[in-house]
Amino acid sequence: MKKKIIHTLVYTYEIPVLLEEHLICLKPRSNSFQELSNFELKIFPSPDTIFPLLSDNGDDIFKVVFTGSTNSLTIKSESDIETKIHPDLYQLKNDFDLSLPLKIESNNSLIGFTQGWFPNGQHDPSAIKIAQEALAGKNNNVLDFLYQLIELIKDRVKYTPRHIGPAWTSARTLSERVGSCRDLAILLMEACRCVGIPSRFVSGYQFMDQAPDKYELHAWTEAFIPGFGWRGFDPSGCGQINHNYVALASSSKSELVSPVRGSFVGPSNLRTELEWNIEIT
Repeated sequence: MKKKIIHTLVYTYEIPVLLEEHLICLKPRSNSFQELSNFELKIFPSPDTIFPLLSDNGDDIFKVVFTGSTNSLTIKSESDIETKIHPDLYQLKNDFDLSLPLKIESNNSLIGFTQGWFPNGQHDPSAIKIAQEALAGKNNNVLDFLYQLIELIKDRVKYTPRHIGPAWTSARTLSERVGSCRDLAILLMEACRCVGIPSRFVSGYQFMDQAPDKYELHAWTEAFIPGFGWRGFDPSGCGQINHNYVALASSSKSELVSPVRGSFVGPSNLRTELEWNIEIT
């Protein structure tokens, strides 16, 4: 499926401000499941320098440095991408040991993706509880666990869009019984890590058969499954992701895949506004 994605963000400031360094994460991945044929990044006012970087997960990030003052900042990305069919993991043969907890000691690069949400590396008790429920009465298999866990999350938490604020903890999401896509992605990620499944937070786009009034950024979870590698699962959508998804970036922390991260120098009570638009054709 070939798509063109135009993502525009416009920041306005009450009075001219000095823009400090910004990190822009709007370039889609290019891999076996999504092939990027063209990408353009337009920024106004024109930055002094743009440094291309690779994140620790191999995603493209642009570090942008400005000079001078401005009362607005416009960032526009245009991507031409073709998505491919995702195989149904539940139907594929896999000779690797998929019993839980997964045995990943031989791959040190995955250890960081099994640590808990809390700063000391401990897991959220609420995530541990729902993970234990997903294990009960099921074969001790990672795919069976993921299927049951996603069903439990969908049953207990109502998906509700929320544009402002960081992702909630698993405890708050389960307590409120509502959550945005990023809240549900964090909950799935944390529950997976409780049973030794390496997992990470993903930011990107989800196409709709019937286009909504306004597209928004989407978030889901990727889990590492021996024999299959990193695979995406969306607890606020269809479960195992398909060709309607385009990933921008992934990280063990949701804030590290924000489309734009940066700051400016101005009065503390300065009024600012953000307008954004995502076109998918």
